[in-house]
Amino acid sequence: MVSIDVWNASVDFPIFDAKTRSLKKLVLGKVGGKIGTEGKVPIIEALNDITLSLKEGDRVGLVGHNGAGKSTLLRLLAGIYEPTRGSARIDGKVAPVFDLGVGMDPEISGIENIMIRGLFLGMTRKQMEKRVDDIAEFTELGDYLQMPLRTYSTGMRVRLALGIVTSIDPEILILDEGIGAVDAAFMEKARDRLSDLVRRSGLLVFANHSDEFLAEFCDTAIWMDEGHIKAQGNLREVVTAYKGRDPFENFSQETLRRIGQSPALSTNGGDHA
Repeated sequence: MVSIDVWNASVDFPIFDAKTRSLKKLVLGKVGGKIGTEGKVPIIEALNDITLSLKEGDRVGLVGHNGAGKSTLLRLLAGIYEPTRGSARIDGKVAPVFDLGVGMDPEISGIENIMIRGLFLGMTRKQMEKRVDDIAEFTELGDYLQMPLRTYSTGMRVRLALGIVTSIDPEILILDEGIGAVDAAFMEKARDRLSDLVRRSGLLVFANHSDEFLAEFCDTAIWMDEGHIKAQGNLREVVTAYKGRDPFENFSQETLRRIGQSPALSTNGGDHA
C-alpha cells in the first residue's frame, strides 16, 4: 500500500554568502517561504510545520501563488528534500516529474534518451525497451529517434519527453506544473495518455495553475501560502477559497459531482495569510 506521511516537517535553506539583497531575493523566489536568521547566517524558511497524510487512491492538486512553497513541498513528498525539523515517511516507488527535459542528453539519440529518462523515472531498461515502439508511434518522430537530441526542435523535444513520461508505471506520481506548458494541439493529443498515466498511478500530487487540469486529474487540494498549508480538502472548495471565486461553476455536472465528493475544506494557520 503506497502512502506519504509527514509530521510537523519544516525545510530550511541556509544562505552562507548572502551579502546582497539580490542573492537572497533570487533564492527566495525559487523556494518560497520567509527569510529568517540563525546566528549570522540568513535562513530561507521554505516550509514550516507541515503535517499531512496521503494514501493510495488520493488525487491531490497543489495550489498557491509563485513562491508559496509548492515546489519545495513536492520535493519533500518525493523524498528529494529531507525535513530540517520533523519527519516524513514515503512508502512506494516515486516518479517525480518536475521538468520534462530533466535527464535528457542532447548529444545522444532519441532512442538512447528514452532509456536514460526511463531509468531516471524509476523504470528498468527492459521495461523501457518494451515501450519504445509505443513512444515512437505517439511522438511521430520517425527516423529522428536515431538522431542526436541537439538536432531536434523545441517542439520535437517536448514530444519525446512527454511520450516517455506518459509511458511509465508510477506508484507515487509527483507532477509539477511544467507538464502543461506544451503546444496546445499536441497536449490535446497527449491528454488521453496523461489521464491513463494518472489512472495507473497509486497516488498523485499535481501542482498546476490550470483549473481544467486540476478538475480532470484531482478531487482534493492543498493550498500553500508562505510555506504553510493554508487549507486542504475538497478541490472545489479549496480552489474557490484560494482564488476568491468559484472557477468550476461552468464545468459539466459530471465533473462537479466527482470533485464534490471529496472531504470538506479544512483551514490551518489563518495567521499566515
